[in-house]
Amino acid sequence: MIPTLRVNNLAKSFGGLRAVSGISLEVCPGEVLSVIGPNGAGKTTLFNCLSGVYQPNEGEIVLERRSIRGLAPHIICRRGLSRTFQNIRLFGEMTAKENIMACQVRLEKPLPWDVLFRTPQFFRREKASEDEALNLLRMVGLEKEEETWARNLPYGFQRRLEIARALATKPRVLLLDEPGAGMNPNEVSEISNLICQIKKMGLAILLIEHHMKVVMDLSDRIVVLDHGEKIAEGTPEEIRNHPAVIAAYLGKEN
Repeated sequence: MIPTLRVNNLAKSFGGLRAVSGISLEVCPGEVLSVIGPNGAGKTTLFNCLSGVYQPNEGEIVLERRSIRGLAPHIICRRGLSRTFQNIRLFGEMTAKENIMACQVRLEKPLPWDVLFRTPQFFRREKASEDEALNLLRMVGLEKEEETWARNLPYGFQRRLEIARALATKPRVLLLDEPGAGMNPNEVSEISNLICQIKKMGLAILLIEHHMKVVMDLSDRIVVLDHGEKIAEGTPEEIRNHPAVIAAYLGKEN
């Protein structure tokens, strides 16, 4: 199977600090690839390079056979890579439905006179946009919260809304940066079920998550980082028993 996203020898430095060094990975349609490692291992830096927040110093990032290295985040998003963030970044004074509608990728831009004169074409587009947003809200279990301001949603609901908003861009690759952070066990279980549902849609998913049960249950493969370098890659069972992974998390014996 041809990878949806291929990363080759990616590196990012901040002054004299090598935050990410020589990272290579691939993720295919309908696959969950988890990226794990101790705090400071370079996981979020990797995501920031892939999504255009940071510009890498070296390496290739290829999305569906087209290079996206060096492109601005909004262009990368339009090319088909979307993400969530460890710290929630919703539009607090917009409703749940409006948050999703604001992020929809529209293939046709409305003509100025359609917007100005509220033509039938304008209302048809708005209705289609609203229907799509409501479908995504139903998918993430927030259909009853469509008119609730995002800032008034419970924390777990805000996490789900962030995922729905990322899906509104119609990605082929979805980067999830700690979607279970700060959640209770029931909420984590619900997020895990949602990720399974998204996987069945055929998306390629890169996941950063500290809940190891979630990682082991959801992942097809796992990449382990330590001090910005990849130290292991394999199935959950292979990673669970890998000596380098055990050493990175627990420390090496003297």
